[in-house]
Amino acid sequence: MAPRYHVPVVSTPVSYSEATRWQEAKPADTVPRGAWWRVFHDPTLNALEPRVDSANPDLQAQAAIYDQARALLAEAQSGIFPQLQLGGHISTNRQSNSRPLRGKDEPNQYLDNAVDTQATYELDLWDRVANSIKAGKAAVAASAADVASLRLSLHAELATDYFTLRGLDAEAQLYANTVTAYSQALTLTQNRFAGKIASGMDVSRAASQLHDAQAQATDIAARRALAAHAIAILIGVPPGALPIPTEIASVRVPSTAAGVPATLLQRRPDIASAERAVAAANAEIGVVRAAFYPNISLNLEFGIQDTGFNLASLGNSFWSVGPGATLPIFEGGLRTAEEKAAFAVYRRTVADYRATVLDAFRDVEDELALLHWLGDELTQEQRAVAAAQQTVTMSMALYRDGAANFLEVVTAQTAELQAERAALDIRTRRLQASVSLIRALGGGWQDNG
Repeated sequence: MAPRYHVPVVSTPVSYSEATRWQEAKPADTVPRGAWWRVFHDPTLNALEPRVDSANPDLQAQAAIYDQARALLAEAQSGIFPQLQLGGHISTNRQSNSRPLRGKDEPNQYLDNAVDTQATYELDLWDRVANSIKAGKAAVAASAADVASLRLSLHAELATDYFTLRGLDAEAQLYANTVTAYSQALTLTQNRFAGKIASGMDVSRAASQLHDAQAQATDIAARRALAAHAIAILIGVPPGALPIPTEIASVRVPSTAAGVPATLLQRRPDIASAERAVAAANAEIGVVRAAFYPNISLNLEFGIQDTGFNLASLGNSFWSVGPGATLPIFEGGLRTAEEKAAFAVYRRTVADYRATVLDAFRDVEDELALLHWLGDELTQEQRAVAAAQQTVTMSMALYRDGAANFLEVVTAQTAELQAERAALDIRTRRLQASVSLIRALGGGWQDNG
């Protein structure tokens, strides 16, 4: 009854256009998806990531949905076996004096006690049960892929938040050094003002610059607290209960192989989930179509009935055996409507599958492009930092010698701070883009660089 199933066809490019711009390593398909974060060689990250699997409530909820899908599959599989029921009743009854066809000597009141067993077996001539099982198996596979997809997303989110936190640690260190340098500059201007070789405007500029740097350092501390709270929630810990010591981590961006787009269809769990949803919808069409045909079952009933409690006598036994069949004749277009709805669900799942595949290709291309361009941007920004540091050194020397005013020093220091902050931000974004690339590729890659 179900159409012959084929995986929906999608247009797959031969290669990623951005892959040639990025250094590739060899893919390792046998590496478990859950250990991909080890390519960053960060002990703290390696200690935090496994806690997602054991304590994250969102992952536990998704796992419960998977358990529910397995239970529904077991429910569908029960249809291949005979259904056996044991029943019985004990009742006192009174019949009407005017009951039609009542016998002359029948009593007004009587007991009706019985024990019976009923067995029913549906002949699955139209594959209703078989297609229900196929749909259930596909739903279980889709749910398992959803669990894997959520696990991958949560691990990636934790890594992204962690690198955000470490980027803020680096910024905090930058501002600590900046506050020290600005304090020294303020002391210098105050000494020059006291010696009447500098104006009060130099002092106020130096003080303003120092206080602004201190305010920025405070803002970084607040943002770091939020990043730590986000990490705590991901591993099922109350915010504030997860101390993460400050550390200037020297994490490098690993080289990650993009492979070929065709392998993405096999590796991404969200694509696997979308494809299994299509298979389930295809099987459901067969379930709906079977309703157009007779439902034939074999029925057997055996029991003992008595007006008293003599339920052990074979003379009081009764039995019934024979096939039964039901066939819908007129239901106002119900079955046709259900069939159209099943086909509509199938078309929707096919469209969702193709959209998921296209989004996956875009994710990989986006992250490859980011890694390439951010790498170039970091090189350029590092040159800007070196030039700004040289300018600060020269402007401070000229200011001490009285050959330049303090405004030139402030301008140079501001440019240096902006360049160093930009460089730190680019480093953090490159690490986050690397995490996003691994996530876009479905995880399970190792660093061979």
